[in-house]
Amino acid sequence: MFDVIIAGCGPTGAMLAAELRLHGVRVLVLDKETEPKSFVRIVGLHMRSLELMAMRGLLERVVEHGRRRPAAGFFAAINKPAPEGLDSAHAYLLGIPQPVIERLLEEHAVALGAQVRRGRAVAGFAQDDEGVTVELADGEQLRSRYLVGCDGGRSTVRKLLGVGFPGVASRTETLMGEMEVGVPPEEVAATVAGIRETQHRFWLRPFGAGVYSVVVPAAGVSDRAEPPTLEDFKQQLRAVAGTDFGVHSPRWLSRFGDATRLAERYRVGRVLLAGDAAHIHPPIGGQGLNLGVQDAFNLGWKLAAQVRGWAPETLLDTYQAERHPVAEDVLANTRAQMELLSTEPGPRAVRRLLTELMDFNEVNRYLIEKITAIGVRYDFGAGPDLLGRRLPDIDVKPGRLYGLLHHGRGLLLDRTERLTVGGWSDRVDYLGDPGAQLDVPSVLLRPDGHVAWIGDDQQDLDDHLARWFGTPGQPPEQSPQA
Repeated sequence: MFDVIIAGCGPTGAMLAAELRLHGVRVLVLDKETEPKSFVRIVGLHMRSLELMAMRGLLERVVEHGRRRPAAGFFAAINKPAPEGLDSAHAYLLGIPQPVIERLLEEHAVALGAQVRRGRAVAGFAQDDEGVTVELADGEQLRSRYLVGCDGGRSTVRKLLGVGFPGVASRTETLMGEMEVGVPPEEVAATVAGIRETQHRFWLRPFGAGVYSVVVPAAGVSDRAEPPTLEDFKQQLRAVAGTDFGVHSPRWLSRFGDATRLAERYRVGRVLLAGDAAHIHPPIGGQGLNLGVQDAFNLGWKLAAQVRGWAPETLLDTYQAERHPVAEDVLANTRAQMELLSTEPGPRAVRRLLTELMDFNEVNRYLIEKITAIGVRYDFGAGPDLLGRRLPDIDVKPGRLYGLLHHGRGLLLDRTERLTVGGWSDRVDYLGDPGAQLDVPSVLLRPDGHVAWIGDDQQDLDDHLARWFGTPGQPPEQSPQA
């Protein structure tokens, strides 16, 4: 008997498993693939995801495997410098091979005690009042209290659950891959520069040692289950650029469309969805992996609270209430970005106008904060603008704020030094006199770093502790300082 079974051991599933294990939840991760992905595709971790890595003590380990790049040029590939005033201690993009980030997150989950079984595909399940019976493709049956589908855009769990996945089908398709070229770099650069004046779904970017990342519009929309061939790339490069650049020796080849779909529900009873199983969209802006990891970070502590028995009645429902609107916004901004990549006169005119507007720092900053998710604000009700937002990794007297969140617990930062977490000390840590960078009396942080309360009144604090952390346990005899 497991507490939670997770279908899919990609970044979302591995991150969720680790978050659950921080709270002692018995987790099994199933993945239909017998081996992790081997192709070297570079993905980008945006600011908010880097902050989440810092919150769990993973950032240094992740950064050493990646390459830092400026936090710029994300929105519709409009080439503008990083805006001034980005409110993050981790204001950069980290390019990292997808197999590496998946391996690091899986190792993190396993080190915390999660079990991972590969070559085990979910074929069916049935839920009742006590749990979920999961049937595997080989006929084995497993039992858990909850099941979470993190099994991608073609999610078996979502389909078996009967949750609708409405949206817009692909109208265009793009080929993407990494391969070597057979012409000098100067020739590549000159040709690409000329084409990209009008065709923004096209590029060849050097990736070291003669290898290039290649993106080119496809001839039409096809079955994405079939990967493209090197000959497909050559034909489309010749059609768009007049040359195939002598491409050869591909590392990996793929295609993506511009479909956008969003699950109607993220939860039905004891079965939940996260990551691409809940939403798909074009990769423009590099938000997909980040959105899934952030889903896991939001869900993990809430599902753990439900398993451990201290969750307030509606806590698990806040997962959909908070993350569904975020996904809606990502789908909307990726649709907008895809329109701005069009070669048609209307979208090109809008692109020129937006390019001019992004010279205003506030416009540039707004779009970067949207893409990188540091602008997300959950609706916690009326209150100051900081309420519902994530607190940046500010300096506190013991060091940095995120260093205090490694264990996935709540945290009270109390400048008044008059408040207490009382009977919630088994779930919430306390830091008095945190330092000058905090310009409000006190804040209560959830385990995901979002501000759940601001104030200086103990009764009001107790009400919000109960809202997020349930009924208090036995108050300790000593001060609950961490």
